[in-house]
Amino acid sequence: MKTSTIVGLVGVLIVVGGAWYWTSGRQSAVPAPTFIINGQPVTLVNGRAETDGAPGSAEKVVTQYFGNVATGDLNGDSLPDVAFLLTQNTGGSGTFYYVVATIVAADGSYKGTDAVLLGDRIAPQTTEIRDGKLIVNYADRKAGEPMTAQPREGKSLYLKLDPVTLQFGIVVQNFEGEADASKGGYCTPEQRNADVCTADYTPVCATVQIQCITTPCDPIQETFSNSCNACKNPLVNSYLVGACK
Repeated sequence: MKTSTIVGLVGVLIVVGGAWYWTSGRQSAVPAPTFIINGQPVTLVNGRAETDGAPGSAEKVVTQYFGNVATGDLNGDSLPDVAFLLTQNTGGSGTFYYVVATIVAADGSYKGTDAVLLGDRIAPQTTEIRDGKLIVNYADRKAGEPMTAQPREGKSLYLKLDPVTLQFGIVVQNFEGEADASKGGYCTPEQRNADVCTADYTPVCATVQIQCITTPCDPIQETFSNSCNACKNPLVNSYLVGACK
């Protein structure tokens, strides 16, 4: 690929990642993709989307581009994709942070992924794409701490994209920081497309992205008989070996 082509493609990705809103009094010619947040499609216009809240409520759900852009290949096609953070306010005091990605195809088209919730009023640090994984570093409160406390506990979320569903699964890390398949992982296309799952009982605790009308809509933990049965559920992205506690 010629250097000029690479530079041009990277330039487009930067526009997609953060500069689709008004700059110097004009809007970018690149339209924003649609992302799925808590089961609902959200399309940013000028870096912002405003939708109705619960039926009968005057409150608005406001989603905005935050930043922390990272570029790299997330779906194995050797083309650079873009990941970044969004914030969403549902009318209350919370500000919920999500990570999403724009997946770019060879023909120049692109699609938005499902969003992954990071937390409420966290402190984002860095976002990077490394070895096909999306890594989000941020600070959060310790378990049991009030929302008034400053986020001081460092966390790292490792995500792997399913290129078919455009959903992210959580990659379980061992003490060396590498994925440990014996502890669990993200659902693969082979697991999702399996015609029949075996009847063996090897329980896993899966993260189920439940669908709801209002946000935030936190995922739930559910025990499945094995990883195949868990990943046959389209709302499951990842799992840990063993029954839920």
